[in-house]
Amino acid sequence: MSLDDISHPARTGPDELVPSRYALRIGEIDVLVVSDGVLPLPTAMLAHNADPAVRAAWLDDMFLPPEAFDWSLNVVMVRSGGRTILIDAGLGLDPDLNLPRAGQLIRRLASAGIDLASVTDVVLTHLHMDHVGGLLVDGVKERLRPDLRIHVAAAEVEFWEAPDFTHAVMPPGFPDALRATARRFVNEYRSRLRPFDDEREIAPGVVVRRTGGHTPGHSVVRLASGGDRLTFAGDAVFAVGFEHPDWHNGFEHDPEEAARVRIRLLTELAATGEQLVATHLPFPSVGRVAVEGDHFRWVPAFWDY
Repeated sequence: MSLDDISHPARTGPDELVPSRYALRIGEIDVLVVSDGVLPLPTAMLAHNADPAVRAAWLDDMFLPPEAFDWSLNVVMVRSGGRTILIDAGLGLDPDLNLPRAGQLIRRLASAGIDLASVTDVVLTHLHMDHVGGLLVDGVKERLRPDLRIHVAAAEVEFWEAPDFTHAVMPPGFPDALRATARRFVNEYRSRLRPFDDEREIAPGVVVRRTGGHTPGHSVVRLASGGDRLTFAGDAVFAVGFEHPDWHNGFEHDPEEAARVRIRLLTELAATGEQLVATHLPFPSVGRVAVEGDHFRWVPAFWDY
């Protein structure tokens, strides 16, 4: 089934009270944003280098709870030039961290009528567990085609051989879970990995480019067709990063470089006017970037039915 066939909402089950997928087109490229669920995380993770009072004021202005709130998990399916591409794979199974509302991707792809065997390529923005775990769910590997290509930056694979969490500030349990999931993923899929150095075209108009920052091999995916453009930014951009791009996220392995990457990317997106999707922006996270004074502003797209 092509992505064209699922551009309109299908009947949802009793446990799906809100939409969990959103389709759009970038020129001749079909795009489907799929929600993998949400991660409840401490609000301090948004900005561990910020004054707590300033951070609390931002949360209050955004009508968000002061201690913890739900981070969206967005995954993207793309079809271009006869290739069907999964960009990131969600959390998968709960890694003993009490995250029961995440890891919905495989079920939601099935409800959208997407056969895992139709996926020709997987692009991973990085190897954090909420981006690769869906491929570790029991039975998934056996359903994937034997010639599946998994594209990930070579620097990312190298980093996870001996990850350095010196500059990250994560809740207890997360470092061990991240390390174990990345190790398991590389061991299980090593023969299908297609590492790249800086940039690679996956299909017509679909290019993955390494940015670094969040992790050494963190990458973004740019889509371009017929004058339309969209960037999937992975974890380079969080909701707070528009107004405070210099705030450090707790999962960033090089916070200073991550801030520089974020500012460069947002500046570019504001200049081009292209659309943006990111992993942890509120679903479906489709929008654009504007410059407002000395910071940025996220402009969510109007939903197109």
